[in-house]
Amino acid sequence: MLNGKTILVTGGTGSFGNAFTQYVLDHYTPKKIIIYSRDEYKQFIMANKFRKYKDTLRFFIGDVRDKERLYRAFDGVDYVVHAAALKQVPSCEFFPIEAVKTNVLGTENVLTAAIEASVKNIVCLSTDKAAYPVNAMGTSKAMMEKVIVAKSRTVKPEKTKICCTRYGNVLCSRGSVVPLWIEQIKAGNPITITEPSMTRFIMSLDEAVDLVLFAFEKGVSGDILVQKAPACTIEVLAKAITELFEPGHEIRVIGIRHGEKMYETLLTNEECANAVDMGKFYRVPCDKRDLNYDKYFKDGDKERNTLTEFNSSNTELLNVEQVKEKLLSLAYIREELEMWQKEQGK
Repeated sequence: MLNGKTILVTGGTGSFGNAFTQYVLDHYTPKKIIIYSRDEYKQFIMANKFRKYKDTLRFFIGDVRDKERLYRAFDGVDYVVHAAALKQVPSCEFFPIEAVKTNVLGTENVLTAAIEASVKNIVCLSTDKAAYPVNAMGTSKAMMEKVIVAKSRTVKPEKTKICCTRYGNVLCSRGSVVPLWIEQIKAGNPITITEPSMTRFIMSLDEAVDLVLFAFEKGVSGDILVQKAPACTIEVLAKAITELFEPGHEIRVIGIRHGEKMYETLLTNEECANAVDMGKFYRVPCDKRDLNYDKYFKDGDKERNTLTEFNSSNTELLNVEQVKEKLLSLAYIREELEMWQKEQGK
């Protein structure tokens, strides 16, 4: 599928971009992979990491807010993964307009430039926080999804296919809670959790990459493709980390932060009306009706699917041992654990 193709990844120096790039280089022979991002230092680090692929990788400094720069970057590109985003909940709460500029308007810029450049296939990354959003980050991502679906209606899918993926928390991604807890343990401080009974979906970067590749291959333009995933309570996740690194380490409850939910949703009740269960994933197809108000007044959903809301409290809940097993499947955890054990003389 990606052999001989030119692929561009916005926000490509992030955790997903690194994992996606590694997977593509390991399993395909692309013509070129373009990493498009704002941070020259992260590009320097990534270029060193993948230095043996220097003939395949290209790095573009640019911001998704800059449409003209995107036009330049997309020349000759076949596939786009749009991963650039403001993702930190507290930052977006304090600077919501910045979240809009990047997550909503930036996505509009990416899609417009990609269509103008005749990019064949675009997959945009969304989050469980976009379903029933209660914070600025989730709200901006929900609007991003609306932009994606609306934009897909403006172009023939044989020219440019546009899909969106939605998934939950990625374990050990940059800025996530597990690396923070490991730092707290190493510093000799209690690890801090907000609310022990809070549930969150958990998945690996490899699973996130798998969903994007599925969207490239099987998605229909306008689709939102939802990752099915297990979940666990925050208390279980914290206990799993402490048992791996330092059994009995203090866990301190600090209370729920602004904009946090007790559980996250990946598939809403409203989306269940037309969603398709595809085994590992749910498919939420685009509403293909045009803007004919008469139809909206007269036509509704006569038959609804029997699917129900899919959230982090009604999915499979993992116990401590299961979470430890999942954590140990990640190279990041194995490397951190090995370094920690050497430091402790174990």
